Amino acid sequence: MKNEIVKLLKRESKLSDETIKEIEETNIQDFANLIKEIGKEKREHIKASEISKDLNTNYIGKNLYIYHEVNSTNTVAKFLSQTGVENGSIVISEKQTGARGRSGKSWESPLGGVWLSIILRPDVDHSKIPLITLATGVAVAKTLERIGIKNSEIKWPNDIMINDKKVCGILTEAVTNFNTIETVIIGVGIDANLNIEDFPEELQAGTTTLENELGRKGDENLLIKIFLEEFEKISELFNHEGYEEILKEWRKRSYTIGKIVEVRKPFNKYYDAYVLGISREGALVVEKIDGTLEKVISGECIIKN
Repeated sequence: MKNEIVKLLKRESKLSDETIKEIEETNIQDFANLIKEIGKEKREHIKASEISKDLNTNYIGKNLYIYHEVNSTNTVAKFLSQTGVENGSIVISEKQTGARGRSGKSWESPLGGVWLSIILRPDVDHSKIPLITLATGVAVAKTLERIGIKNSEIKWPNDIMINDKKVCGILTEAVTNFNTIETVIIGVGIDANLNIEDFPEELQAGTTTLENELGRKGDENLLIKIFLEEFEKISELFNHEGYEEILKEWRKRSYTIGKIVEVRKPFNKYYDAYVLGISREGALVVEKIDGTLEKVISGECIIKN
């Protein structure tokens, strides 16, 4: 993590190697303060003033750190979370060079997309972490509905789909200390004002963008603002144990329920199954070929034609 933060300093501050070395040896809080200061500088594309104007939230997005380019907003968010930033702080980057999805997969993050991470400190048990991912998916889907896309669906556990193509991915990571959850970092990447040609050829067939779906470019700052509002609504439900309401909203938008999938679990365990639904814990409930039922807590599901 430290190496990635140093790279950010080199890119954003244009400091000499000697100065960077001195900074590395400073107190971690002083080091963090410099990262925060850089995150408060004005940017060309993503603008804190436009996101914050009339933002209808109590704590989500009240503190924004915006960068031009980082390896991963989740990495910066994890670093800042260890230095006392406020609950609900947001890390945004105009582009990412080393973003990743689930299972370590790379994530294309060029200029024109929305790449952000949320720093949360929920008072919850480990077992509720999957529900945070599902709740975030609902927040993204509701955001897209507000900008005119009515047919987005949520593919378990962390992808948003439009017309069978991926438009958004979510990566939730817990920062723990002696089995206690200190912070949850939620990374969200939305392919907003991008052309399909911006992606590697092997990803183009399964990817879409908001610009492609709407037939026009949208306002990235407005998109972020709407998402922060929708996320706070769903997180308040979560904080007050409104899990059934979250699951109800998720099921209404499910891309996975009722389909045949290939379940890919850790250690190369693959099998085909029919998706029956989602459990109260956020696990996928499937019926295997032999008729047995199973809850899939972690892994990946590939939709089969």
